[in-house]
Amino acid sequence: MKHAMRILLVRVGADQSPAGGGYNGPVDTSTNQFVYVGIPELHPLHRGYERRYGSTRLTAELARMGTCIPPGLLGRCMHTDPDFEHATYGDHGRRAAQLKRLARGDVLVFYAGLRDVRRSGLVYALIGQLTLDQSMPANRIADPLLNVHAQRRRVDPDDWVLIGTRRGSGRYDRCIPVGEFRDGAYRVKRALLRTWGGLSVKDGFLQRSGGFPHFIEPDRFLGWLAAQRVRLVRRNF
Repeated sequence: MKHAMRILLVRVGADQSPAGGGYNGPVDTSTNQFVYVGIPELHPLHRGYERRYGSTRLTAELARMGTCIPPGLLGRCMHTDPDFEHATYGDHGRRAAQLKRLARGDVLVFYAGLRDVRRSGLVYALIGQLTLDQSMPANRIADPLLNVHAQRRRVDPDDWVLIGTRRGSGRYDRCIPVGEFRDGAYRVKRALLRTWGGLSVKDGFLQRSGGFPHFIEPDRFLGWLAAQRVRLVRRNF
């Protein structure tokens, strides 16, 4: 029997919550150029794998956007997940259980709440994707460089990592705004929900939840995404 493709919508990136670092990556809404900034890493990593918020590459990208990392984050390590450079994504608990059910060719579409550098407010936008090639526990990854969940000094046996295909995975060269604030929360724009054929979450809810919503009609979403003509970039910043 042919596998029915599944596409999950996955929220990532730093945000205003305590676990999210109290910071949102920037976006310039005149061009939709953005900087992907991960949440803080809460677990000790093996020496040499730390990616700090104060890294030259990240601070240079932010400076080009006219912003910078808050002083309280500068010395901390970042949880770069997804890792667009290595086309991987890891998670644990209920979300890991969803990842384990995916098959080769299924897709994760990543979105983030970004801070507009031109006017006040957040922009909820799609920022990248991973097309699944391999799936495995984090403690079975041979090269820890591939994903931060495998770089921890103590790897949780429940952590699960997806490895993406080279041609179908990466950060978008520009983000695709999809959200609006209505009915007390950020949600996918109503017109987009109709175009996509709907999401499994009520009324396009985009704020954090315990699981990943999925696209009801994956082919309709993929047709829309192809029309956006974004390019996949194998770099984090």
